[in-house]
Amino acid sequence: MKIAVLGGTGKIGFGLAMRWARAGEEVTIGSRTAEKAAAAAAEATGKCGVAISGATNREAASAADVVLLAVPFEAQASTLADVHDALQGKLMITAVNPVDPARLHVAILPPEGSSTEQAQRQLGDGVKVVAAFQTIPSFVAREFKLVYEGDVLVCGDDGDAKARTRELVEKAGFRAFDAGPLANAYVVEGLVSLSLAIKKAHPLKRLGFRVVGAPT
Repeated sequence: MKIAVLGGTGKIGFGLAMRWARAGEEVTIGSRTAEKAAAAAAEATGKCGVAISGATNREAASAADVVLLAVPFEAQASTLADVHDALQGKLMITAVNPVDPARLHVAILPPEGSSTEQAQRQLGDGVKVVAAFQTIPSFVAREFKLVYEGDVLVCGDDGDAKARTRELVEKAGFRAFDAGPLANAYVVEGLVSLSLAIKKAHPLKRLGFRVVGAPT
């Protein structure tokens, strides 16, 4: 499968690119500039030992079967505007979290309810948007050999798109759980600020959220 990671120069995207490449997927790191993407791809290749390509966001999205959006929330709208046509007919997984850079531990909600719903509205019905990876710490993604106790919650309105997303979550080395429709994404996105608030009050380094009672 060809996977484009838009924002792959950032921590969470960079880490997932390495994890998927090691799982046998064909991964391209996307960035606003080809030079920055190529540098990140070379670094990722060196770290994980598997070839990863670099390209502009538009080029990466055009060639991909599945796209991961892993940019800061403030860059989401402009990034999606740039790749809008390239995403049509495809699955886009978003790991974006709407946080206030000045108050990371306080949850904020876009007018649409969540950054995921905002992305779906901007892209239209031609793109299947699914939320995932919001609760995975960036350092966990980058430490691709690390076994992590936390789970990934997957929200979306299309059953097949969620099933494909869960497969990719598991290929990245995490457990995946269907967390309902796209309208539930605001809950998952809010867990990020909640986790940062807990870490601010307690000396925890590997905080995560896990579904208890499920078979191991």
